[in-house]
Amino acid sequence: MLVAVSGIVETAEGRFVWHGGWVDERTGVKGNRPKTTVGEIFLRFLRLGCTSFGGPVAHLGYFREEFVARLGWLEEARFAEVVGLCQFLPGPASSQVGFSIGLMEGGLAGALAAWVGFTLPSAVLMFGFAYGHRLLTGRLGLGLLHGLGLAAVAVVAQAVWGMRKALAPDAIRMVVATVAAGMVLARQDALGQMLALGFGAVVGWGLCREVGEPMGGWLVGISRRWSVWAAGACVALLVGLPGWLRFRPGGGVALFEAFYRTGALVFGGGHVVLPLLQSVTVARGWVDEGTFLAGYGGAQAIPGPLFSFAAYLGAVCLPLPGVRGAVLALVGISLPGLLLVVAVLPWWEVLRRSVGMRAAIAGVNASVVGVLLAALYRPVWTSAVGSAADGLIAAAGFVALLTGRVRPWVVVGIAAAAGVGMRVWQG
Repeated sequence: MLVAVSGIVETAEGRFVWHGGWVDERTGVKGNRPKTTVGEIFLRFLRLGCTSFGGPVAHLGYFREEFVARLGWLEEARFAEVVGLCQFLPGPASSQVGFSIGLMEGGLAGALAAWVGFTLPSAVLMFGFAYGHRLLTGRLGLGLLHGLGLAAVAVVAQAVWGMRKALAPDAIRMVVATVAAGMVLARQDALGQMLALGFGAVVGWGLCREVGEPMGGWLVGISRRWSVWAAGACVALLVGLPGWLRFRPGGGVALFEAFYRTGALVFGGGHVVLPLLQSVTVARGWVDEGTFLAGYGGAQAIPGPLFSFAAYLGAVCLPLPGVRGAVLALVGISLPGLLLVVAVLPWWEVLRRSVGMRAAIAGVNASVVGVLLAALYRPVWTSAVGSAADGLIAAAGFVALLTGRVRPWVVVGIAAAAGVGMRVWQG
Protein backbone atom coordinates (compact mmCIF):
# COMPACT_ATOMS: atom_id res chain seq x y z
CA MET A 1 0.00 0.00 0.00
CA LEU A 2 1.28 3.49 -0.84
CA VAL A 3 1.09 6.13 1.90
CA ALA A 4 1.90 9.83 1.91
CA VAL A 5 5.08 11.17 3.47
CA SER A 6 6.10 14.80 3.83
CA GLY A 7 8.51 17.32 5.21
CA ILE A 8 8.28 21.06 5.72
CA VAL A 9 10.31 24.19 4.99
CA GLU A 10 9.44 27.67 6.24
CA THR A 11 10.56 30.54 4.00
CA ALA A 12 11.21 34.11 5.01
CA GLU A 13 7.67 34.98 4.00
CA GLY A 14 6.29 32.34 6.37
CA ARG A 15 5.16 30.09 3.51
CA PHE A 16 5.11 26.36 4.22
CA VAL A 17 6.31 24.32 1.26
CA TRP A 18 5.32 20.71 0.68
CA HIS A 19 7.93 18.13 -0.18
CA GLY A 20 5.56 15.25 -0.66
CA GLY A 21 6.17 11.72 -1.83
CA TRP A 22 5.13 8.11 -1.62
CA VAL A 23 6.45 5.19 0.34
CA ASP A 24 5.45 1.57 -0.24
CA GLU A 25 4.66 0.07 3.18
CA ARG A 26 5.57 -3.43 1.98
CA THR A 27 8.88 -2.73 0.23
CA GLY A 28 9.91 0.58 1.75
CA VAL A 29 10.58 2.02 -1.71
CA LYS A 30 10.14 5.78 -1.81
CA GLY A 31 9.23 8.05 -4.70
CA ASN A 32 8.30 11.63 -5.42
CA ARG A 33 4.63 12.47 -5.76
CA PRO A 34 3.85 14.53 -8.87
CA LYS A 35 2.70 18.07 -8.19
CA THR A 36 -1.08 18.36 -8.27
CA THR A 37 -2.33 21.03 -10.67
CA VAL A 38 -5.20 23.37 -9.90
CA GLY A 39 -7.12 21.79 -12.77
CA GLU A 40 -6.73 18.33 -11.27
CA ILE A 41 -7.89 19.60 -7.87
CA PHE A 42 -10.95 21.14 -9.52
CA LEU A 43 -11.82 17.97 -11.44
CA ARG A 44 -11.45 15.69 -8.42
CA PHE A 45 -13.68 17.88 -6.29
CA LEU A 46 -16.11 18.31 -9.18
CA ARG A 47 -16.52 14.53 -9.35
CA LEU A 48 -17.05 14.41 -5.59
CA GLY A 49 -19.57 17.22 -5.91
CA CYS A 50 -21.50 15.06 -8.38
CA THR A 51 -21.41 11.85 -6.32
CA SER A 52 -21.19 12.80 -2.60
CA PHE A 53 -24.69 12.12 -1.37
CA GLY A 54 -25.73 11.86 2.26
CA GLY A 55 -25.00 15.21 3.90
CA PRO A 56 -21.96 16.73 5.67
CA VAL A 57 -20.94 13.67 7.65
CA ALA A 58 -21.03 11.44 4.58
CA HIS A 59 -18.96 14.03 2.71
CA LEU A 60 -16.16 13.56 5.23
CA GLY A 61 -16.26 9.85 4.47
CA TYR A 62 -15.96 10.51 0.74
CA PHE A 63 -13.09 12.95 1.34
CA ARG A 64 -11.22 10.47 3.52
CA GLU A 65 -11.61 7.69 0.97
CA GLU A 66 -10.44 9.89 -1.91
CA PHE A 67 -7.66 12.02 -0.41
CA VAL A 68 -6.35 9.89 2.46
CA ALA A 69 -6.89 6.26 1.48
CA ARG A 70 -6.64 6.49 -2.32
CA LEU A 71 -4.55 9.51 -3.30
CA GLY A 72 -2.52 10.01 -0.12
CA TRP A 73 -2.67 13.79 -0.30
CA LEU A 74 -2.64 13.87 3.51
CA GLU A 75 -2.28 11.42 6.37
CA GLU A 76 -5.08 10.10 8.56
CA ALA A 77 -4.02 12.18 11.57
CA ARG A 78 -3.76 15.39 9.55
CA PHE A 79 -7.18 14.78 8.01
CA ALA A 80 -8.67 14.38 11.48
CA GLU A 81 -6.97 17.59 12.62
CA VAL A 82 -8.56 19.46 9.72
CA VAL A 83 -11.98 17.98 10.52
CA GLY A 84 -11.67 18.85 14.20
CA LEU A 85 -10.50 22.39 13.44
CA CYS A 86 -13.33 23.03 10.98
CA GLN A 87 -15.87 21.73 13.51
CA PHE A 88 -14.80 24.58 15.80
CA LEU A 89 -15.26 27.23 13.11
CA PRO A 90 -18.60 28.63 11.97
CA GLY A 91 -19.66 27.75 8.45
CA PRO A 92 -20.21 24.65 6.31
CA ALA A 93 -17.86 22.09 7.90
CA SER A 94 -17.56 19.71 4.94
CA SER A 95 -16.95 22.57 2.49
CA GLN A 96 -14.34 23.99 4.84
CA VAL A 97 -12.58 20.62 5.01
CA GLY A 98 -12.55 20.41 1.21
CA PHE A 99 -11.35 24.01 0.97
CA SER A 100 -8.56 23.21 3.46
CA ILE A 101 -7.46 20.16 1.47
CA GLY A 102 -7.32 22.28 -1.68
CA LEU A 103 -5.39 24.98 0.21
CA MET A 104 -2.82 22.49 1.47
CA GLU A 105 -2.47 20.82 -1.92
CA GLY A 106 -2.50 23.83 -4.26
CA GLY A 107 -2.46 27.09 -2.33
CA LEU A 108 -5.21 29.67 -2.56
CA ALA A 109 -5.95 28.81 -6.20
CA GLY A 110 -6.29 25.14 -5.24
CA ALA A 111 -8.60 26.04 -2.36
CA LEU A 112 -10.89 28.05 -4.63
CA ALA A 113 -10.82 25.26 -7.22
CA ALA A 114 -11.80 22.74 -4.53
CA TRP A 115 -14.69 24.87 -3.26
CA VAL A 116 -16.00 25.69 -6.74
CA GLY A 117 -15.68 22.10 -7.93
CA PHE A 118 -17.42 20.62 -4.90
CA THR A 119 -20.16 23.27 -4.75
CA LEU A 120 -20.94 23.84 -8.43
CA PRO A 121 -22.99 20.68 -9.19
CA SER A 122 -25.35 21.11 -6.22
CA ALA A 123 -25.63 24.86 -6.81
CA VAL A 124 -26.65 24.32 -10.45
CA LEU A 125 -29.14 21.63 -9.43
CA MET A 126 -30.67 23.81 -6.71
CA PHE A 127 -30.94 26.76 -9.10
CA GLY A 128 -32.76 24.51 -11.55
CA PHE A 129 -34.92 23.17 -8.75
CA ALA A 130 -36.04 26.73 -8.02
CA TYR A 131 -37.97 26.54 -11.28
CA GLY A 132 -39.27 22.98 -10.93
CA HIS A 133 -40.19 21.96 -7.38
CA ARG A 134 -41.95 18.72 -8.27
CA LEU A 135 -39.13 16.76 -9.87
CA LEU A 136 -38.63 14.20 -7.08
CA THR A 137 -42.09 12.85 -6.29
CA GLY A 138 -43.79 9.48 -6.53
CA ARG A 139 -42.33 6.03 -6.00
CA LEU A 140 -39.26 6.55 -8.18
CA GLY A 141 -38.24 9.81 -6.54
CA LEU A 142 -38.82 8.54 -3.01
CA GLY A 143 -37.01 5.30 -3.81
CA LEU A 144 -34.03 7.23 -5.13
CA LEU A 145 -33.84 9.32 -1.97
CA HIS A 146 -34.09 6.20 0.17
CA GLY A 147 -31.31 4.41 -1.71
CA LEU A 148 -29.01 7.42 -1.42
CA GLY A 149 -29.61 7.42 2.33
CA LEU A 150 -28.52 3.77 2.53
CA ALA A 151 -25.37 4.59 0.57
CA ALA A 152 -24.60 7.31 3.12
CA VAL A 153 -24.82 4.72 5.92
CA ALA A 154 -22.17 2.57 4.21
CA VAL A 155 -19.85 5.51 3.47
CA VAL A 156 -19.99 6.96 6.99
CA ALA A 157 -19.58 3.52 8.60
CA GLN A 158 -16.47 2.87 6.53
CA ALA A 159 -15.03 6.27 7.52
CA VAL A 160 -15.68 5.62 11.23
CA TRP A 161 -14.06 2.18 10.97
CA GLY A 162 -10.92 3.49 9.32
CA MET A 163 -10.53 6.54 11.54
CA ARG A 164 -11.10 4.51 14.72
CA LYS A 165 -8.09 2.30 13.98
CA ALA A 166 -5.83 5.29 13.29
CA LEU A 167 -7.08 7.86 15.82
CA ALA A 168 -8.39 5.83 18.76
CA PRO A 169 -5.89 2.96 18.93
CA ASP A 170 -5.62 2.70 22.73
CA ALA A 171 -8.01 2.39 25.66
CA ILE A 172 -7.87 6.07 26.70
CA ARG A 173 -8.76 7.37 23.28
CA MET A 174 -11.44 4.72 22.80
CA VAL A 175 -13.06 5.96 26.02
CA VAL A 176 -12.79 9.55 24.74
CA ALA A 177 -14.47 8.55 21.45
CA THR A 178 -17.25 6.70 23.27
CA VAL A 179 -17.95 9.53 25.70
CA ALA A 180 -17.87 12.07 22.85
CA ALA A 181 -20.43 10.02 20.93
CA GLY A 182 -22.68 9.96 24.00
CA MET A 183 -22.37 13.72 24.46
CA VAL A 184 -23.36 14.39 20.86
CA LEU A 185 -26.31 11.99 21.05
CA ALA A 186 -27.47 13.56 24.30
CA ARG A 187 -27.41 17.07 22.86
CA GLN A 188 -28.34 17.21 19.20
CA ASP A 189 -26.94 20.60 18.25
CA ALA A 190 -23.69 22.35 17.35
CA LEU A 191 -22.97 23.04 21.03
CA GLY A 192 -22.99 19.30 21.72
CA GLN A 193 -20.32 18.77 19.05
CA MET A 194 -18.18 21.59 20.40
CA LEU A 195 -18.47 20.26 23.96
CA ALA A 196 -17.44 16.79 22.76
CA LEU A 197 -14.39 18.18 20.96
CA GLY A 198 -13.53 20.32 23.98
CA PHE A 199 -13.79 17.26 26.23
CA GLY A 200 -11.38 15.40 23.97
CA ALA A 201 -8.92 18.31 24.04
CA VAL A 202 -8.93 18.44 27.86
CA VAL A 203 -8.53 14.67 28.31
CA GLY A 204 -5.90 14.50 25.59
CA TRP A 205 -3.91 17.36 27.12
CA GLY A 206 -3.89 15.55 30.46
CA LEU A 207 -3.53 11.90 29.46
CA CYS A 208 -2.05 11.71 25.94
CA ARG A 209 1.31 13.37 26.53
CA GLU A 210 3.20 10.44 25.05
CA VAL A 211 1.91 11.14 21.55
CA GLY A 212 4.88 11.34 19.17
CA GLU A 213 6.04 14.13 16.95
CA PRO A 214 3.49 15.36 14.38
CA MET A 215 3.73 13.62 11.02
CA GLY A 216 5.40 16.11 8.71
CA GLY A 217 4.17 19.64 8.35
CA TRP A 218 1.07 21.35 7.16
CA LEU A 219 1.00 22.20 3.52
CA VAL A 220 -0.33 25.74 3.59
CA GLY A 221 0.42 27.44 0.30
CA ILE A 222 -0.18 30.96 1.61
CA SER A 223 1.75 33.32 3.86
CA ARG A 224 0.58 34.50 7.26
CA ARG A 225 -0.04 37.93 5.79
CA TRP A 226 -2.95 36.36 3.91
CA SER A 227 -4.34 35.04 7.19
CA VAL A 228 -4.32 38.54 8.69
CA TRP A 229 -6.06 39.95 5.62
CA ALA A 230 -8.64 37.16 5.69
CA ALA A 231 -9.44 37.71 9.38
CA GLY A 232 -9.75 41.45 8.82
CA ALA A 233 -12.01 41.00 5.80
CA CYS A 234 -14.25 38.57 7.70
CA VAL A 235 -14.79 41.02 10.56
CA ALA A 236 -15.05 44.07 8.29
CA LEU A 237 -17.84 42.52 6.23
CA LEU A 238 -19.70 41.34 9.31
CA VAL A 239 -19.61 44.82 10.84
CA GLY A 240 -19.58 47.01 7.75
CA LEU A 241 -22.45 45.56 5.72
CA PRO A 242 -25.17 46.39 8.29
CA GLY A 243 -23.78 49.93 8.46
CA TRP A 244 -23.96 50.27 4.68
CA LEU A 245 -27.58 49.11 4.70
CA ARG A 246 -28.56 51.86 7.11
CA PHE A 247 -27.87 54.39 4.36
CA ARG A 248 -28.77 52.31 1.29
CA PRO A 249 -31.20 49.54 2.32
CA GLY A 250 -32.48 46.76 0.08
CA GLY A 251 -31.20 45.25 -3.15
CA GLY A 252 -28.37 42.82 -3.63
CA VAL A 253 -26.38 44.12 -0.66
CA ALA A 254 -29.26 43.27 1.70
CA LEU A 255 -29.44 39.76 0.27
CA PHE A 256 -25.68 39.24 0.53
CA GLU A 257 -25.57 40.62 4.08
CA ALA A 258 -28.37 38.34 5.29
CA PHE A 259 -26.67 35.21 3.98
CA TYR A 260 -23.19 36.35 5.03
CA ARG A 261 -24.38 36.89 8.60
CA THR A 262 -26.03 33.47 8.56
CA GLY A 263 -22.80 31.80 7.44
CA ALA A 264 -20.83 33.65 10.12
CA LEU A 265 -23.12 32.60 12.96
CA VAL A 266 -23.91 28.94 12.22
CA PHE A 267 -21.78 26.28 13.90
CA GLY A 268 -21.89 22.66 12.80
CA GLY A 269 -23.21 23.36 9.30
CA GLY A 270 -25.72 21.08 7.63
CA HIS A 271 -29.21 21.08 9.06
CA VAL A 272 -28.22 23.56 11.79
CA VAL A 273 -28.52 26.35 9.21
CA LEU A 274 -32.25 25.76 8.59
CA PRO A 275 -33.73 27.99 11.35
CA LEU A 276 -31.26 30.77 10.60
CA LEU A 277 -32.10 30.78 6.90
CA GLN A 278 -35.79 30.71 7.71
CA SER A 279 -35.41 33.77 9.91
CA VAL A 280 -33.68 35.84 7.20
CA THR A 281 -35.94 34.82 4.31
CA VAL A 282 -39.42 33.64 5.37
CA ALA A 283 -39.65 35.96 8.37
CA ARG A 284 -38.78 38.94 6.16
CA GLY A 285 -41.35 38.02 3.56
CA TRP A 286 -38.75 37.37 0.89
CA VAL A 287 -40.10 33.87 0.23
CA ASP A 288 -43.18 31.96 1.43
CA GLU A 289 -43.03 28.97 3.79
CA GLY A 290 -44.12 26.44 1.15
CA THR A 291 -41.45 27.47 -1.33
CA PHE A 292 -38.83 27.43 1.44
CA LEU A 293 -39.70 23.89 2.57
CA ALA A 294 -39.92 22.61 -1.02
CA GLY A 295 -36.38 23.78 -1.64
CA TYR A 296 -35.13 22.31 1.61
CA GLY A 297 -36.66 18.97 0.68
CA GLY A 298 -35.01 19.11 -2.74
CA ALA A 299 -31.64 19.81 -1.12
CA GLN A 300 -31.82 16.40 0.56
CA ALA A 301 -31.88 14.68 -2.84
CA ILE A 302 -28.75 16.18 -4.36
CA PRO A 303 -25.03 15.55 -3.83
CA GLY A 304 -22.67 18.14 -2.43
CA PRO A 305 -22.98 20.67 0.40
CA LEU A 306 -26.35 21.42 1.94
CA PHE A 307 -25.39 25.11 1.98
CA SER A 308 -26.14 25.07 -1.77
CA PHE A 309 -29.72 25.48 -0.58
CA ALA A 310 -28.72 29.16 -0.49
CA ALA A 311 -28.54 29.17 -4.30
CA TYR A 312 -32.17 28.07 -4.42
CA LEU A 313 -33.25 30.73 -1.93
CA GLY A 314 -31.28 33.45 -3.70
CA ALA A 315 -32.95 32.53 -6.98
CA VAL A 316 -36.47 32.90 -5.55
CA CYS A 317 -36.00 35.66 -2.93
CA LEU A 318 -37.59 39.03 -3.63
CA PRO A 319 -34.60 41.37 -3.27
CA LEU A 320 -32.82 40.02 -6.37
CA PRO A 321 -34.36 36.85 -7.88
CA GLY A 322 -32.58 34.93 -10.61
CA VAL A 323 -28.95 34.08 -11.30
CA ARG A 324 -27.49 37.12 -9.54
CA GLY A 325 -29.46 36.42 -6.40
CA ALA A 326 -28.39 32.77 -6.41
CA VAL A 327 -24.70 33.68 -6.75
CA LEU A 328 -24.84 36.39 -4.07
CA ALA A 329 -26.63 34.11 -1.60
CA LEU A 330 -24.30 31.15 -2.17
CA VAL A 331 -21.10 33.21 -1.96
CA GLY A 332 -22.45 35.15 1.00
CA ILE A 333 -23.24 32.11 3.14
CA SER A 334 -19.96 30.35 2.27
CA LEU A 335 -17.51 33.25 2.47
CA PRO A 336 -17.21 33.70 6.28
CA GLY A 337 -16.25 30.07 6.89
CA LEU A 338 -13.73 30.08 4.03
CA LEU A 339 -12.13 33.33 5.23
CA LEU A 340 -11.76 31.85 8.71
CA VAL A 341 -9.99 28.79 7.30
CA VAL A 342 -7.48 31.07 5.53
CA ALA A 343 -7.09 33.05 8.76
CA VAL A 344 -6.43 30.03 10.99
CA LEU A 345 -4.55 27.37 8.98
CA PRO A 346 -1.24 29.25 8.45
CA TRP A 347 -0.85 29.56 12.24
CA TRP A 348 -1.88 26.01 13.09
CA GLU A 349 1.57 24.57 12.29
CA VAL A 350 3.13 26.71 15.05
CA LEU A 351 0.52 25.72 17.63
CA ARG A 352 0.73 22.00 16.95
CA ARG A 353 4.50 21.84 17.63
CA SER A 354 4.07 22.03 21.42
CA VAL A 355 3.78 18.81 23.43
CA GLY A 356 0.60 19.97 25.15
CA MET A 357 -1.04 20.98 21.88
CA ARG A 358 -0.16 17.65 20.23
CA ALA A 359 -1.66 15.83 23.21
CA ALA A 360 -4.82 17.94 22.98
CA ILE A 361 -4.98 17.28 19.23
CA ALA A 362 -4.78 13.54 19.90
CA GLY A 363 -7.78 13.87 22.22
CA VAL A 364 -9.69 15.98 19.70
CA ASN A 365 -8.96 13.42 16.98
CA ALA A 366 -10.45 10.70 19.17
CA SER A 367 -13.48 12.91 19.78
CA VAL A 368 -13.90 13.35 16.03
CA VAL A 369 -14.28 9.58 15.79
CA GLY A 370 -16.99 9.77 18.44
CA VAL A 371 -18.76 12.65 16.69
CA LEU A 372 -18.84 10.67 13.45
CA LEU A 373 -20.00 7.55 15.30
CA ALA A 374 -22.90 9.49 16.81
CA ALA A 375 -23.79 10.92 13.40
CA LEU A 376 -23.64 7.44 11.92
CA TYR A 377 -26.42 6.42 14.29
CA ARG A 378 -28.40 9.65 14.21
CA PRO A 379 -29.36 10.99 11.77
CA VAL A 380 -27.70 8.75 9.12
CA TRP A 381 -28.85 5.29 10.32
CA THR A 382 -32.15 6.30 11.94
CA SER A 383 -33.30 8.27 8.88
CA ALA A 384 -32.33 5.64 6.29
CA VAL A 385 -32.67 2.15 7.77
CA GLY A 386 -36.23 1.10 8.49
CA SER A 387 -36.23 -2.61 7.72
CA ALA A 388 -34.01 -5.69 7.60
CA ALA A 389 -33.64 -5.27 3.83
CA ASP A 390 -32.38 -1.73 4.35
CA GLY A 391 -29.85 -2.98 6.86
CA LEU A 392 -28.61 -5.65 4.47
CA ILE A 393 -28.12 -3.16 1.64
CA ALA A 394 -26.23 -0.75 3.91
CA ALA A 395 -24.11 -3.61 5.33
CA ALA A 396 -23.30 -4.88 1.85
CA GLY A 397 -22.15 -1.41 0.81
CA PHE A 398 -20.01 -1.14 3.95
CA VAL A 399 -18.32 -4.49 3.30
CA ALA A 400 -17.73 -3.56 -0.35
CA LEU A 401 -16.05 -0.30 0.66
CA LEU A 402 -14.03 -2.05 3.36
CA THR A 403 -12.42 -4.36 0.80
CA GLY A 404 -11.01 -1.33 -1.01
CA ARG A 405 -11.96 -2.77 -4.39
CA VAL A 406 -15.21 -0.87 -4.93
CA ARG A 407 -15.32 2.90 -5.41
CA PRO A 408 -17.83 4.93 -3.37
CA TRP A 409 -19.71 6.19 -6.44
CA VAL A 410 -20.34 2.56 -7.45
CA VAL A 411 -21.86 1.86 -4.01
CA VAL A 412 -23.97 5.03 -4.37
CA GLY A 413 -25.29 3.91 -7.75
CA ILE A 414 -26.11 0.38 -6.63
CA ALA A 415 -27.79 1.56 -3.42
CA ALA A 416 -29.85 4.13 -5.33
CA ALA A 417 -30.99 1.46 -7.80
CA ALA A 418 -31.83 -0.87 -4.89
CA GLY A 419 -33.88 1.87 -3.24
CA VAL A 420 -35.88 2.45 -6.43
CA GLY A 421 -36.33 -1.29 -6.89
CA MET A 422 -37.68 -1.76 -3.36
CA ARG A 423 -40.18 1.07 -3.79
CA VAL A 424 -41.43 -0.35 -7.08
CA TRP A 425 -41.65 -3.86 -5.59
CA GLN A 426 -43.59 -2.60 -2.58
CA GLY A 427 -45.99 -0.76 -4.82
